[in-house]
Amino acid sequence: MPPEEYYFKEGCFILELHNSPDDPTVSVARARVEPGRTTRWHSLRDIEERYVMLAGNGLVEVGGGEPQPVGPHDVVRIPAGCRQRITNVGAVDLLFLAVCTPRFTLAAYRDLEEEQPDR
Repeated sequence: MPPEEYYFKEGCFILELHNSPDDPTVSVARARVEPGRTTRWHSLRDIEERYVMLAGNGLVEVGGGEPQPVGPHDVVRIPAGCRQRITNVGAVDLLFLAVCTPRFTLAAYRDLEEEQPDR
């Protein structure tokens, strides 16, 4: 049975293409961000991630750097533990592969917006 897309609390839809304990060195998921949406600030403990952009246009923010425009065929490297988020600035869904090394596990995910004290 093919995998099914699901909504993730980060603010995007995920389709797990490859994520298995039998292959702990890498996972690959397709992420989909709807027009006008920005994912939550988050980081992945001990996991390096690469976004391989497939379709749409976005602004990616990594660490404390300025937002960078991204589109099809761009690759964004996100070091382990580095804060990140992406905004869809186009009129169609923003699609990209999220390639994690080692593989993504929910235990490594940190929602940095939940950790912020109320203002």
